[in-house]
Amino acid sequence: MDVLALTRLAEFLHEHAPEVTATARLSREVLERFMAALHATSRPAKSRTKDLSSLSAFLTAVRQHRWDPTMPADAVIYRDDYPHGRQDRLPRFLSEQVMAQVEHPDNLNRWPYPEGRLITLILIRCGLRVGDATRLGVDCVVHDASGAPYLRYTNHKLRREAFVPIDQELEQEIARQRARVAERWPGGTPFLLPQRNANTDGSKSFSVSTYRQQLRRWLASCEVRDAGGPVRLNPHQWRHTFATRLMSRDVPQEVVKVLLDHDSISMTSHYAKITDTTVRRRWEQARKVNIHGEQVTIDPDGPLADAAWTKHRISLATQALPNGYCGLPVQQTCPHANACLTCPVFITTPEFLDQHRAHRTQTEQLIATATSRGQLRLIEMNQQVLGNLDRNIAALEAEEQPTAVAGADNEAADASLQHPLHRPGRPAAQPGHPPAGDPGPPGGRRRGRAEHLRRCRPGGGGVALLALRPA
Repeated sequence: MDVLALTRLAEFLHEHAPEVTATARLSREVLERFMAALHATSRPAKSRTKDLSSLSAFLTAVRQHRWDPTMPADAVIYRDDYPHGRQDRLPRFLSEQVMAQVEHPDNLNRWPYPEGRLITLILIRCGLRVGDATRLGVDCVVHDASGAPYLRYTNHKLRREAFVPIDQELEQEIARQRARVAERWPGGTPFLLPQRNANTDGSKSFSVSTYRQQLRRWLASCEVRDAGGPVRLNPHQWRHTFATRLMSRDVPQEVVKVLLDHDSISMTSHYAKITDTTVRRRWEQARKVNIHGEQVTIDPDGPLADAAWTKHRISLATQALPNGYCGLPVQQTCPHANACLTCPVFITTPEFLDQHRAHRTQTEQLIATATSRGQLRLIEMNQQVLGNLDRNIAALEAEEQPTAVAGADNEAADASLQHPLHRPGRPAAQPGHPPAGDPGPPGGRRRGRAEHLRRCRPGGGGVALLALRPA
């Protein structure tokens, strides 16, 4: 219970309700006047919430201990009385430009003490709150029936035990820390990360304030920078980044909720909102052309903007192509045997230029082979593909440099939010090999989502090859 909160109530009563001299006169009407005055101040919502929480605890204690049985029954603080300013706040995730510097092995090795380095790894890879990470138990690693490691921790905010899967590298780091702890405190300690100083019996956990101080010095020594200069970050931003990365990889919200140990799905949905907003912004800014090289324009402020974006998200999830997107409504079945460059609803963007160039080279080789064999039908069909490729490449190359410049400011912040089905780094097709995105033979590398899409498409044909090969 915060005494300052009761002091503020007493000051309000003295100035605005002098008739209230005892809790017997503290009615709901008086409390509402106090809350209105409290919300009219410039104090942060978090501070006002703390005041109301302390006042509610005081009123509860008065009834529980029967300090004043005459206190009105309506003298209560309800849940709806608390500020709701945090509901619209978006996650403060870190850009991939910053994360690449933070996660670089050379920078991680700059930590002066192994405890700080291990806490940083746990925060980045597990998404824990910093207070939960510093108070991990010495036996915090457990295994399931298959031997997979999990980090066991206490969610102090919700006062319950929780688990999150970890990789073998982090498991080994924790094992090394346990060995250091056993050597330093042979009598045992309940913590994986005991306080280094003034802790002879190992009964004190690593201080959060100490970690924050070390973090500031470490960021300065590593010269971690973003577009605005030196980076100053809050350890809780790693939790936001952990969740945003998961959502950008299409991990279901229910799974992210469990990994973060959220109490409700509404808390997790904030990360879905920022992911969808950022990816949509990039999609709206990108130059999109159809198979004829004609620009496809979508007004982000138009009446169909939301519907177009929803249709695009469905296409990403169910009709992904290796070098563009399908613009066909999901309710319709594709009538084209070669569902790509000969399809009138195919749309592509500059990020697929490398795939288009490699595909053009392969198509030219196929035409040459078909010409030497006199296969006129194959020549005709691949000439249509080649013509569409030439128009696409010319149209996209005309805008490639301006598009790259326009996207430079957003590249760092949005790198982790690109959809996994349209990564710019996807390897291009090579002559004599299937283009990128071909599911390949059974037992090949492209499994998982590609195989799922192949099974789900009508006829089970999967993603068709983008060029017709001579027999």
